[in-house]
Amino acid sequence: MYGELTPLGGGDPIPLLKKQLLIGRRESCDIVLRFANVSAHHCRLVLNGGYWYVRDMQSRNGVKVNGIRVQEKRVDPGDKLSIAKHDYELIYSPADLGAVGPPPADDLPNEIMTESLLSRAGLKSSDSKDRTPQYAGKKSADGSFRRYDVMDDSEQLKMPDRPV
Repeated sequence: MYGELTPLGGGDPIPLLKKQLLIGRRESCDIVLRFANVSAHHCRLVLNGGYWYVRDMQSRNGVKVNGIRVQEKRVDPGDKLSIAKHDYELIYSPADLGAVGPPPADDLPNEIMTESLLSRAGLKSSDSKDRTPQYAGKKSADGSFRRYDVMDDSEQLKMPDRPV
């Protein structure tokens, strides 16, 4: 056994029997949580280097570690893991699972904040003042654009004419 998830409201602990566990509402999951607000494939727990990591599998109601919503994060012993408002304490011993030394940094890189959100999404931004802002999408009845798309630097769309 690689640890256990203990429900923080009462209930039997859930043993962590494999190094990778899929958690969700479907019977095919390794850990089945039969709650309406838990997605079919809600999240995945992965044991790496003696520490457990959680990864949200694009669930509707999310995953939190110690009250903070995450996409992927290391879950240290004793941390509170919330799966769609259902709270668990993750209990394990990193030393018993092969960890050597201090815990590694979280998987989320620090440089993620150095790049703009538009750039990370693959959208172009206007860096110089002499360029017209780039908008893409279908024009609605009122003349505004409703959708953004990725475009080449060679493409340039004009703003819709608006009464002054």
